[in-house]
Amino acid sequence: MKCRICRNRAQVHLRQHNLALCREHFVERFEREVLKTIRKYRMFTPEDPVLVAVSGGKDSLAVLYLLAKHGYNVRGFYIDLGIDGGIGYSSVSREKVEAFQEKFGIPVEIYPLKLRHDLAIPDLVHHRRQQVPCSMCGTVKRYLMNWKAVTGGFQVVVTGHNLDDEVATLFGNTLRWDVRYLARQGPYLPSNHPRMAAKAKPFAFMSEKEVALYAIFNGIDYIRDECPFAEGAKSILYKEILNTLEERSPGTKLRFYREFLAFREKVLSGLPAEEAPPLRSCTVCGMPTTLEVCAFCRLVGRKTPSEVSS
Repeated sequence: MKCRICRNRAQVHLRQHNLALCREHFVERFEREVLKTIRKYRMFTPEDPVLVAVSGGKDSLAVLYLLAKHGYNVRGFYIDLGIDGGIGYSSVSREKVEAFQEKFGIPVEIYPLKLRHDLAIPDLVHHRRQQVPCSMCGTVKRYLMNWKAVTGGFQVVVTGHNLDDEVATLFGNTLRWDVRYLARQGPYLPSNHPRMAAKAKPFAFMSEKEVALYAIFNGIDYIRDECPFAEGAKSILYKEILNTLEERSPGTKLRFYREFLAFREKVLSGLPAEEAPPLRSCTVCGMPTTLEVCAFCRLVGRKTPSEVSS
C-alpha cells in the first residue's frame, strides 16, 4: 500500500477516510486537521494563555506537544491523584509527565493532591463508598483545572478528549435523552461566568488510533494502563459497542458526532434555555457553584467560615 500523497510506502491506513499515508504525511494531516478545528470553533489564538490538563496519557501529552510545536502559549497542569491500584498508577503517570517535560522543554505544573489537601482519590473512595469513584475524581479534576485557570490568568482549559471519548459520552447522553447535556456537548464550551474558564477539545474529531499514532511518531512516551478505578465504567462499555459498529462500518463514529453537532446547531440551539439554578460564589473558596458550598469543598471536607468560628 502506498501513501496517497507521495506514493512512498504507507505506514498508516485510516479506514474511516479510506486513506493510506506515510508517517510524514500522516503527522502533517493530523496537525492540519487539529489546527483547523481550533480555528473553526474559535477556541483560542496563539497569544491567549492556555492551560492544558495532562494526565500522562497519550491524548493530553499529544495535544500539549502539538500546541507548543505550533507556537501556542501553553502550560501543562498535572494533578497527582495518588492512585496506586497495585500498579503505581499515579506514580507511573507522573513519571511520564516529568519525562515529557524534560524531553520537550514544555512547562508542566505538578499539583500533588495528597500534599495540598491531606487526601488522595483512594481516601475519598474509602470514606465515601456510596459515591462512584469516577464521579468523585471528575469533581476533583474539573474543580482544580478551573481553579488553576482562573487564578493563573488562563483563558481556556484544553483537554485531550478524542473522538472515541466524545462519541461514548454522546451515546450515553442520547440513551438517557439528557437534553441539558446534549445541548452543551461539543468541541468548545465558552465561559458562562467570570470565574469559569472556557473548555476546548482540539482532538474532538481525531480517533483514539490517530492520536496514539501521532504520539508514537513524535516520540511521546505515555502510560498505557487504564485507571484502576475505571473498571466497570459505562463509558468503557459504550466504547466497546461503538468499536464494534466502527469495525463493521468504518466512519460510523465520525458521522455520528458530526451529524449530532449539525443537529445540535439546528435544533437544540433553538430550544428555550432550560431553567438552571443561578451561579453563586462558594462560601468557602469563592468559586462558582449553584449551592452554598461547592461540590469540591464538600467532597474534601472544607469548612465554612461559620463552622470554623464555632
